[in-house]
Order: sequence, then C-alpha cells, then structure tokens
Amino acid sequence: MGMDRRTELRDFLISRRAKITPVQAGLTAYGDNRRVPGLRREEVAMLAGLSVDYYTRLERGNARGASDAVLDSLARALRLDEAERAHLFDLARAASTTAPRKQRPAKVQVRPVVRQILDSMTIPAYVRNRRMDILAVNTLGQAVFSTIFAGPARPVNVARFVFLDPAAPAFYDDWEWMVDVTVAVLRTEVGRSPYDKALMGLIGELSTHSAAFRARWAAHDVRFHRTGAKTLHHPVVGELTLSFEAMELSAETDLVLLAYTAEAGSPSADALSLLASWSATTEQEPTASNAEHA
Repeated sequence: MGMDRRTELRDFLISRRAKITPVQAGLTAYGDNRRVPGLRREEVAMLAGLSVDYYTRLERGNARGASDAVLDSLARALRLDEAERAHLFDLARAASTTAPRKQRPAKVQVRPVVRQILDSMTIPAYVRNRRMDILAVNTLGQAVFSTIFAGPARPVNVARFVFLDPAAPAFYDDWEWMVDVTVAVLRTEVGRSPYDKALMGLIGELSTHSAAFRARWAAHDVRFHRTGAKTLHHPVVGELTLSFEAMELSAETDLVLLAYTAEAGSPSADALSLLASWSATTEQEPTASNAEHA
C-alpha cells in the first residue's frame, strides 16, 4: 500500500508552478487569457534550462534518469523552499524506482535513556514518531497537553486530535494554522516514506472523516516543523503561549523530541509554574490513596 509515486510527483509539480506568476518569475506576460494559473510548462522548462519535452516527461511523473543537477535547476525555477526542495527529491527518487523499497515500520517504542532524559527535563516535552504518534511524555508535558491525552486511544496521535477531536478548535488558539501545519508535515512524511502502511492508513482515515483535511491535502503543501510558537487554552491555567523546538534524535532519526518553554517573566511562565505544581500534586495523590488502602 502506498501513494501513486508518479501521480504524487505530477501533482506536486503542477501545484508549484501554479503558485508562481510570470511577473514573479521575471517573465513578461502578454495578455490575460491564460488558461492555467501560474507558469506554463514551457516557461518552467525555459527557467530550468530544460527542453519542454523533458520537463513534460517529469511532470507526467517519469523521473527516471533525472540527476540532482536537473532537480536543483527545477527547484530554483519553481522557487522551492528548503522543505519543498527536499520533497521534490524524495518524490523523484520514489518515482524513478521500479520496485518499492522495504519500508521500516515507524518506531513505537522509546529507549529507556530517552525516557530518562524526558523525565529529567523541567519543561514540558514529548517524543513522537513521524506519523505524529506521541510515544513518551514527561509529567509536565502530560499536564500541558492533558486535553490531547483525554481520549482512550493509545498511542495518542496529534493529527487525529487536530482533525477529529471536537475539543481541538478550542484547545488551539489558531486552529486553522495548526491544521495547515499538520497536513504539511504529513505530506512531507509521505514523500519520505511512501510505503509506510500505517502512515497511509492514517492519511486514509483523516481523508475519510475530515473535510478540512481533504481540502488541505489536495494543495500539496509541505514544510519542516522545527521551531515556532503555539498558544493553547488549558482547562486549568487558561491561556499558555509556548515556544517550541523540534529535535531529531540522532540515534533514531524517525523520532523527534519536542520541548516547550514560556518566555521568562511572562503570564505563560507563571501559568506553567502553577501547572507544574498542580501536576506534581495530582501525580502524588494516587500514591497517597494506595497507602491508605495498604
């Protein structure tokens, strides 16, 4: 099971050239009677230094024999950013192979040493795989994202929460931005892992049950989700504005550690401290209860 490799490459190239106007590309546009948005095939070919026939073959999903130099020229012509360029290379690599590469299953376990690192951190943090399953979380991370962990399904999946949980729009201050990011991250992962059955199953599930997901999936946008800020509405402490960093684990590159922090002296920092005290108290309560019944 997997995405159609040629179709993915074709649709991505078409979507990228549709985003660039002739003026943006430094070309002179004569008249307003264009039948397609953005650049024409022959204009992309000219900008990339390729023949029209060769570019047309690429846009039909046939990337066999396409060199890195050709793909670099095409990336420059289409003004691709870092994530889009990497996605182009991933798609071209997949489209040029005749047999599926053996796909390693996504990580479902976290090594004990990584869990120890999480537990030693005094800021909220968790580890997820590229399918957006949260595989390990520290106490403060569980408290901050308690709304996401409220459901019974394990492992918790961020994408499922964002699109299928009715609590998500109220939890994220900018839910529209969050859904855009989530789709773009999943698109990026599909390019990297086109034969990941579990990932394809997740995409199918979200496509079936979420119109918001379907609309954004068709746009073929991709991005790296490495750093940024999110504002959350927590049920206990209220609004939290947190900056985050996403760091790949060097020994397991399909796992990502996300760490969150609040600006020193800000209301969010105060709320985070309050939440840390609250979560520590909550964590101790079951132990006390068990002692009473011992």
